Amino acid sequence: MQNSLTARRQENGWSQQHLAEQLGVSRQTVISIEKGRFDPSLPLAFRLAEVFECRIEDLFEP
Repeated sequence: MQNSLTARRQENGWSQQHLAEQLGVSRQTVISIEKGRFDPSLPLAFRLAEVFECRIEDLFEP
């Protein structure tokens, strides 16, 4: 699954650590999601959408 997390995070001027803290996960988790090595759980996907103020569909595409 592809995602736009890296671009959106950088647009906001956030580090991976900052995003991880907002989500309550480790920096390694953020890295893995950004690189497409890990698909987030549904609750985490909803939290990502909330943090970026968009829909889940705007962040991830098959």
